[in-house]
Amino acid sequence: MSDMKINGAGTGQGIPQIKPIGSEQQGGFEDLMQEAIGKISQVQTNAEKAVKELASGGDPGEAIIAMNKADQDFQIMVEVRNKLLAAYERVMNMQV
Repeated sequence: MSDMKINGAGTGQGIPQIKPIGSEQQGGFEDLMQEAIGKISQVQTNAEKAVKELASGGDPGEAIIAMNKADQDFQIMVEVRNKLLAAYERVMNMQV
């Protein structure tokens, strides 16, 4: 019989490495939520700025658009929060 050589056998080469949950510092759920809240805060700040500019003779169209965008973003954030709370309640009510 001839010997057959298998390259990389036993070295783990080609096998994807599995990392434990929570080992990654970037891209976590908390970071995602913080980024989303920061963006919503920025949209609300822009809406407040547009309203102040409107009071000093600015464009009413820009103020209306900024306010509507801030309102929609806030409503989406509230709905996401409601879905997260509902999911949490379902998990807590599971029987083990």
